[in-house]
Amino acid sequence: MSEERVLIVTPTFNERENLARFLEGVFEVLPRAHVLVVDDASPDGTGDLAEEIAATDERVDVLHRPGKLGLGTAYLDGFRWGLAEGFDVFFEMDTDLSHDPRYLPDFLDALADGADLVIGSRNVAGGGVEGWGVGRHILSKGGSLYSRTWLGLPVRDLTSGYKAFRRRVLTGIELDGVSSNGYSFQIELTYRAARKGFRVHEVPIIFVDRRAGQSKMSRRIVAEAVLKVPVLRVRLPLWALLGGVVRGRFEAAGPAPRLPAGAQPQQACGLQEGEIVPVLNGLHSRTMMPSATFMDTNTSSSMSQKLGQSRSAVISTRSPRA
Repeated sequence: MSEERVLIVTPTFNERENLARFLEGVFEVLPRAHVLVVDDASPDGTGDLAEEIAATDERVDVLHRPGKLGLGTAYLDGFRWGLAEGFDVFFEMDTDLSHDPRYLPDFLDALADGADLVIGSRNVAGGGVEGWGVGRHILSKGGSLYSRTWLGLPVRDLTSGYKAFRRRVLTGIELDGVSSNGYSFQIELTYRAARKGFRVHEVPIIFVDRRAGQSKMSRRIVAEAVLKVPVLRVRLPLWALLGGVVRGRFEAAGPAPRLPAGAQPQQACGLQEGEIVPVLNGLHSRTMMPSATFMDTNTSSSMSQKLGQSRSAVISTRSPRA
């Protein structure tokens, strides 16, 4: 894991107060990581500050977008940029300091032990939240329960935005097909990874509510999630609706077993504790996922082309690294 290139993608909109402290915290824990700031033309000058930092620190890059285009597309644009640049491990993190960088090594340990997608969970033993009122707790836990029920997933924190992906997950879940953009974006990515047979593991985190700036949560974002989750469930491929078998191995706690050398994630998935057993047409069916589509590292040109065609018109401020 120490030789793998790590990219932390952090979308920003009016996060000038938090950006420098966020970067300092990340590099204190992972000094060799890289951070991509995806800024949506922040009126408070977050993008300008990111540029100033990037000019003196080669570990920082900036993508400027023409306006506030949403969390989901920000991450997708960041992932495409990172894939084109050849990174191996991708993190999602909020810039507002609610995602504590001290947990980053726990994510990397879980990946080294065989996980493909690691979720920072507030809802497993050792996890929790500081600074929320009763209403926000109900919204978060209720959203996870609602999503788990609809999608048949055993993940305890489906709405968490603190995640780590192996490269093979992002190249295997068909990023171009992701349609969520707000609160449901996190749910959709985990669901897509599960359907492809990738291992999902949760590590406990303490989520601390932001101390500076304003929350991006809105009624529209919540409404999108409520409506989107059933759509994700209904849009299962025809083979699944007809009784095809889907399987994905999850581990809600404890170390994820290490994959054998050269093994594909699907080959390591047995019908064991933690398996997904979705409900199809009212019946519980043991399900087997088709193999994920893998993409090697020789895809920089195609990824760059997709990035250039993005509807959010992303512009990189730095030439690609050698």
